[in-house]
Amino acid sequence: MAKEFASSGDLEAKAETFTELADGVYALTAEGDPNVGAVEGEDFLVCFEARATPVAARRWLERLRERTDKPVRYLVLSHYHAVRVLGAAAFGAAEIVTHETTRTLIAERGRADWDSELARMPRLFEEPASIPGLTWPTLTFSDRLTIPLGGDRELVLRYCGRGHTAGDIVAWLPRERILFAGDLVEAKAALYTGDAFHRDWATATLDTVAAFGARTLVGGRGAVVRGEDAVRAAVAQSRHFLDELCRTVGEVHAASGTLAEAFAAAHAALAPEFGGWPIFEHCLPFNVQRYWDELDGIDWPRVWTAERDRAVWAELRG
Repeated sequence: MAKEFASSGDLEAKAETFTELADGVYALTAEGDPNVGAVEGEDFLVCFEARATPVAARRWLERLRERTDKPVRYLVLSHYHAVRVLGAAAFGAAEIVTHETTRTLIAERGRADWDSELARMPRLFEEPASIPGLTWPTLTFSDRLTIPLGGDRELVLRYCGRGHTAGDIVAWLPRERILFAGDLVEAKAALYTGDAFHRDWATATLDTVAAFGARTLVGGRGAVVRGEDAVRAAVAQSRHFLDELCRTVGEVHAASGTLAEAFAAAHAALAPEFGGWPIFEHCLPFNVQRYWDELDGIDWPRVWTAERDRAVWAELRG
C-alpha cells in the first residue's frame, strides 16, 4: 500500500517541552521534532540549532527570553540540513559556528536540500517566505573549538568523525557533563541516514560520542536523556539501528538482489523495534538508498533533490 510522501501528511502540531537541564542550560523538545538548546555565558548566550525558519526559531526564542535577556553571541549548527539551519536570521548571532565541512556542504547542496526538506517536512517550515536565504557560517573549525563561558565554565565543540553527515559536531559542557549530540544520537526517534557514512558512524564516531561519559544528553530528536545508563542506552540504540540497517541491506546487496528487496528486508528487521518511533517510515527509503550507494562504492553522498526524493520514494513506497 502506498504511503504519503515522507512527512508530507504529518501536519499536526507537536507539544513543546522546555527543560532547564542545569543552571543556565536549556533544551526545547517537541515529540520527535528537531530539538534545540541554549547555554548561558556570563553576559551572552550560545544557542544550538536554529530550526527551519525564522518564524519557528522566534517561538523558541520567546520561551528562552522568559529566562534570560542575554544576547546571542554564538549560534552553533550541528550540520547543514535545512530544518536545522534556515531559521538562523532570528537569532541575531555575532557568530554562526559550524564544522568546516558543513560550509562545503552548504555550498555544494544547500539549495537542493532546502527544496528537498521543504517538500518532505512542510509542517516544520512555518512561513517559509520568512527565510532570507541560505545560512552561512562565520566561524568554522576542523576538530575542536572551546567557548569560555566565564569563571571555570566552558563549552567545547567537537568533531567526532563522519556520521549523520560529513560535518556533524556536538556541544559538550564538561563541568555539567551535558552533551548536545545533534543527529548523531536520537532518543527513541529513528535515525535519518540519507547523507550518512554508516560504518564510520556506527563504530569510531559513536565510540567518540560515548567516551564523553555524559550524564545528560540532548539528541537531535526525542526527549532529554538523563543518567549515565540511559545515555549509554541511547547511544547503543543508535548503533543498533545502524548495524541492523547495514546487515540487512548488505545481505541483499551481496546476494545480487534489488534495492526494493533490500528495503523490504530492512523494514522487516527494523520495524518491530523502531517502527512506531518518529519519522521511521519517512527516513527508511532514503536510508536504504544511501547505504546501497555506499556498497556500490559511492563514498560521498549523492545530492538529494526534490525530484530524486520522489523517484526513490516511488520505487520503494509507491
